Amino acid sequence: MEQISRREFTKRTAAAGLAAALSSTRILGANDRIRVGFIGVGNRGDQVLDGFLAQKDADVVAVCDLWQPYLDFASKKIGTSPQQFKDYRKLLDMKDLDAVAVCTPDHWHALQMIHACQAGKDVYVEKPLALRVAEGRRMVEAAHKYKRVTQVGLMRRSGPKLKEAAEFLRGGGIGKITAIRSFDIQNEWPNGLGNPPNGEPPDGLDWEAWLGPAPKVPYNINRTFYRFRWFYDYSGGQITNFGTHYLDFSHWLLGHDAPLSVTAIGGKYAVEDNREIPDTAEVIWAYPGNTLITFAQINANGAPPAPRDCNMEIRGTKGTYYMNWNGYEVVPDPVSGMDFPALSPLDRAANDWRKSHKAVIEPRKIEEDDATPQHARNFLDCVRSRETCNCDIETGHRSTVATLIADIALKTQMHLQWDSEAERFTNSEVANRHLNYHYRLPYKLPEV
Repeated sequence: MEQISRREFTKRTAAAGLAAALSSTRILGANDRIRVGFIGVGNRGDQVLDGFLAQKDADVVAVCDLWQPYLDFASKKIGTSPQQFKDYRKLLDMKDLDAVAVCTPDHWHALQMIHACQAGKDVYVEKPLALRVAEGRRMVEAAHKYKRVTQVGLMRRSGPKLKEAAEFLRGGGIGKITAIRSFDIQNEWPNGLGNPPNGEPPDGLDWEAWLGPAPKVPYNINRTFYRFRWFYDYSGGQITNFGTHYLDFSHWLLGHDAPLSVTAIGGKYAVEDNREIPDTAEVIWAYPGNTLITFAQINANGAPPAPRDCNMEIRGTKGTYYMNWNGYEVVPDPVSGMDFPALSPLDRAANDWRKSHKAVIEPRKIEEDDATPQHARNFLDCVRSRETCNCDIETGHRSTVATLIADIALKTQMHLQWDSEAERFTNSEVANRHLNYHYRLPYKLPEV
């Protein structure tokens, strides 16, 4: 992205908002093509791009990234010579662009999404939605003010089999849900990311533009591309990266979109590298209805800490639901009494009753592919209809918030009480200071 002054940055963003206010939404017919621009086409951006290219009515006409190899790879995959940009604001200036997909590192999401809304574009934005709670709320406000269709990249919301699973669980399919456990298991011992020295960025990478609103620091290879997830200036780590998926599904099936409280503990227990975010952590959220949800970041071998291969385990009074990225399995549990020591005929009778008691639900096992193409499809359909997407901005914000406040609990080492309406902690002003952060000038979170 080109270097600009503070005054020029402010002038451009104000002009973008004025242009959106003076323009009207183009009404799409059933046979019209939807013109989409991509901001960020590396890693997850490349996967989301595949999801959009699978849709016959979508034309990806522009791509933006700071890294030229990513731009070239995406352009070759698209095959229709899309316009290339390194400054996302120039992409947003395209008058005939209907929608954008924002797939950049987390610390850029708020600026790019809000500017897209101001430019009159509908927005597909990757999760986790924001880096701080206040950013996410401002994104929600922008979507509402500018009347934009939004989809947050929690693609399980569009998976048909997982929709069935959510309805099954919400309907008491495994009984009362008392505990939900999720995991990220990865053995990074002993070197983790390593300890590369600071240095000069590679030719063609604008480090100043990559940092954007984040604090100015020397270039280090571990702060770039996927490894940025281990530094708090750009990400909340795997608690927000994977945890947002698990919390979103939990919200979906519980019918509650916010915890009552959260606590967390962890640290750098296993690796010796230059990351800031712990390699080992445990988070516990308390939800209405007497349900505990946990997320464990475990630095160990890849065997799951459960009887099944899963990254999520939902315990009910009638059975257990195990979920991984390829589908899910329901395992019935016999409903039984306690197993007493067989010291008397009465004890033996009780044990005989327990052993004869049967499961009250049926087992099931369902496989499902990645739902990113269906999530893109749902977004495009809603761009036409102006209906609400499967994971609109408010839904994605609430699911992201649960993980963002978990990181705050981890940083402060406190048990925090959460007021979801005010979006503030009720028992710690120290923790409330982490709900927002000051952007590095000339960047500023836009007022909406």
